[in-house]
Amino acid sequence: MCPGYLGATIAQSRDLNFLKKQLWLLLPSATAGGIIGGILLLNTGERTFRALVPFLILLASALLAVQEPVRRWIERRSGRSSGLPELWAVLPVGLASVYGGYFGAGLSVILLSVLALAMNDSLTRLNALKQAIALCVNVAAAFFFIFSGRVVWPMAAVMAAGSLAGGVLGGKLAGRIQPATLRWTVVLIGLAASFLYLGSDLAKFKPFN
Repeated sequence: MCPGYLGATIAQSRDLNFLKKQLWLLLPSATAGGIIGGILLLNTGERTFRALVPFLILLASALLAVQEPVRRWIERRSGRSSGLPELWAVLPVGLASVYGGYFGAGLSVILLSVLALAMNDSLTRLNALKQAIALCVNVAAAFFFIFSGRVVWPMAAVMAAGSLAGGVLGGKLAGRIQPATLRWTVVLIGLAASFLYLGSDLAKFKPFN
């Protein structure tokens, strides 16, 4: 997935120019999380974690769906007009990055939810920041996977090509879509992914065996 995130990051590089401070604040946490997630994946089983994946994606989708009313409530309570302190995002981004390095599905939804709740900026710019953070997470984790001897390279090459093309196209479209439309599109994709994972797990469950 690294080429896809790279293409999307390049496509939205102009938006990142407005968030350089936030980018440098969050990249160390993202890198550390990706490395930890990669180490966990290579040293532990994934059965239990896989069972949690649909619920994690569902939670992330719900967070993004209620992002605006939650942020307005926080601003009324705190008297601030800029949302939560940006430093608040470091720990959640780090935890999401561990998840991203370990499994990765739905990482974009989780990161976008955290960033939208912690930072008062347009969803288009936050999407660009999310792309850069996700790229950092995946590169950090991939460093371990490359030398693990467990990568199926022909399949990885096909996925990388498709990921790059999709990332570039998605990054260009993001700046042309209304923020509300982008938000609900991401929410719907997250919901669909969670139910697909849940349905797949239920299909494998055979109580009479």
